[in-house]
Parts: sequence; structure tokens; C-alpha cells
Amino acid sequence: MDLGNAMWRIRRPVAVAAAVAALIGLGTLAGLALPQYSVSQKGREFHPGEIAIKRGETIEIVNDDGDLLHHAYIDSDKFSFDSGDQEPGSKTNITFPVTGDFNVLCAIHPKMLLVVHVK
Repeated sequence: MDLGNAMWRIRRPVAVAAAVAALIGLGTLAGLALPQYSVSQKGREFHPGEIAIKRGETIEIVNDDGDLLHHAYIDSDKFSFDSGDQEPGSKTNITFPVTGDFNVLCAIHPKMLLVVHVK
């Protein structure tokens, strides 16, 4: 019996199990980082202007204006968020950790409103 083949037979299942565990772990981490929804900022409006999500889900805010800055923020008793200035083409993720109805506003364009219903 070849010792090298015997060792490979022992190590192979361990290597396969480790590879599967790593892929599952990476998939889970990638899933946590990816936004579930995308909202556009264009023409001094959010598109769509209203969205319903579940607690813990993420919205990606995309500045689709070619030459306008935006600044998304939420100021509520339950949850606050401030993106800072958003350059054209930039993307900002907002994860909602609590339930409720939240207004996402633009500090630069006060008429911009995105209503987020978190269940």
C-alpha cells in the first residue's frame, strides 16, 4: 500500500469539508454586505419615493445626477443616519436595524423625500 495515497484519502475529505465551509462563510458574509434595494437620486428626487423593507435589510442610495451633490440623512427618535456629501455616481448603503416609518431627506435639496416603511 502506498503511504502517499493513504494520506491523500485521509486528507481529501478534510480539505473538501474546509473548502465547503469557507465558501458558505464567504457567501454569508457577502450576503450581509449586499444591499437588497436600490434607490436613485436624480432630478432632485428619490426614485422610488417610497419603499417597504424588513428590519435589517439594506437600501443602496445611488447619486445618479451627473453634476449635483446630494446628502441623505435620517433623523428620528428610533434611528439616525447621515451619509455626508454624496458626489455624482457615489453609492451609500443604509441598513435599517429597527422597525418603523422613516423619512430619508437630502440636506442639499430640502424637497427630496424617500419614505421607508420597515416591518
